[in-house]
Amino acid sequence: MPISPDAPAPIRPGEELDLNRLNAFLGTNGLPGVGEVRQFPGGFSNLTYFLETETGGYVLRRPPFGAQIKGGHDMGREFRVLTALQAAGFAKIPRPVVFCNDETALGAPFYVMERVNGVILRAAVARNPALTPELMRTLGENLTDTLADLHALDVEKTGLLALGKPEGYVQRQVEGWIGRYEKAQTDDIPAMIDLADWLRGNLPAEQPPAFLHNDFKFDNVVLSPDLTRIEAILDWEMATVGDPLMDLGASLAYWCEAADPDFLKAFNLTYLPGCPTRREVADRYAARTGRDLTHLPFYYAFGLYKNAVIIQQIYARWKAGLTRDPRFGKLLPGVVQLGRMGREAVGRGTV
Repeated sequence: MPISPDAPAPIRPGEELDLNRLNAFLGTNGLPGVGEVRQFPGGFSNLTYFLETETGGYVLRRPPFGAQIKGGHDMGREFRVLTALQAAGFAKIPRPVVFCNDETALGAPFYVMERVNGVILRAAVARNPALTPELMRTLGENLTDTLADLHALDVEKTGLLALGKPEGYVQRQVEGWIGRYEKAQTDDIPAMIDLADWLRGNLPAEQPPAFLHNDFKFDNVVLSPDLTRIEAILDWEMATVGDPLMDLGASLAYWCEAADPDFLKAFNLTYLPGCPTRREVADRYAARTGRDLTHLPFYYAFGLYKNAVIIQQIYARWKAGLTRDPRFGKLLPGVVQLGRMGREAVGRGTV
């Protein structure tokens, strides 16, 4: 059974766009008027819309309604990232079209980019017979190679260096995420305390800086209809410049295997038969980049720790009564499990 391309749906109530104001802005920038707007239902952060015009489709990204614009909702920065990557010759991105910083148009900054048609692999398609072991092997290798190619960009010659502060990046990340955990902590989880102490005490010498995606996994790439090629990488909101093994470690923290706990399998489809293991991904990345992966367990363990903190933050909001979603009340065991996995990884010295 073929896997359907990612398709937009009707707009969720309360998240509609002012079509008249949108078309006025597009017209002043030489773009065709929009006849219909729909919304891509996936994701939990920025809102993504499909704009249908007479000459083709576009995609609009804007922050959630009522959100603070700084940090993860900085549309201007995301547009600059895409523009810089396009100028650097990195082809696997949606082409950026126009950015609007005038909040009178849609109530918040937004940008428009080209629509890349294709398939996004989400957890719901795990049982699809199209995902054969041979195809999963190809997909896993393509994902690894694409990450290596992104890290091969020369951040100085391309100007990408201006989009980050690579000096001290690893230490800032470690201290920042430990601080976030301490603010969100609700329960005594010894593995998380042990792992934080170990990370602080075992900071590796940083690798030469590269451009990082920071959320690189299957559901953030658009695949060709036959699933054999990566057409574009999406969701660049956390991209920066720093130690590339932080990016690899983050991807490996999502890269679950068949023997991993079931709750991890909601993050990725890498546990399906045929997909490379974490060790195989690391070996392929090392062969393609020539980078020294001696300290990879540190980066993998930090990726697990970061994922645990994110889950803890969501659980803390539920426990404080700030959200009533019953799913969030069941997340604490996931924090415990990720902390233990990180502690075990550094104990055995492998991913």
